[in-house]
Amino acid sequence: MENLIKALQILLKYGNPTYPTHCEHDVMRVNIRYSEVSNEDKKTLDGLGFDEDTENDGFKSYTFGSC
Repeated sequence: MENLIKALQILLKYGNPTYPTHCEHDVMRVNIRYSEVSNEDKKTLDGLGFDEDTENDGFKSYTFGSC
């Protein structure tokens, strides 16, 4: 759970959407634009289990996706 909290704290720097997450088929998606996040934070997020969601210009995680 610690990595999830760390990742969400990083993502919060880039916005606070009304509906920040969406889960389906064991994938957690975060509605923060990948293109707006710094390269340093992208690298950290990757290490925390969040990859680029190319379909939605956001982030996705299979680690935290079983909702």
